Amino acid sequence: MVDRPDAKRYEATLDGERAGIADYIRTHELIVFTHTEVEPAMEGRGIGSALVRAALDDARLAQLKVLPVCPFFKGWIERHPDYADLLYDKRSRVTD
Repeated sequence: MVDRPDAKRYEATLDGERAGIADYIRTHELIVFTHTEVEPAMEGRGIGSALVRAALDDARLAQLKVLPVCPFFKGWIERHPDYADLLYDKRSRVTD
């Protein structure tokens, strides 16, 4: 897995070909994962899971909170509660 900050995404390769991507928006304290995609010919090989794990491990190292807008990221974190501590918790409690 490689972080491509200029493209705002992580990329996974397999046998020298791009196998998947995880798009994000990053600030100084937060990373929002917006979309994950695995090439159809490479599905079922754990590429999506490897992308999520690598991206979340990077977020942990950078001390970033995570907002998983992408359903794949959200579901993966729900199945791996050891990453739940990374989840962003909005601080605003303003109501109408």
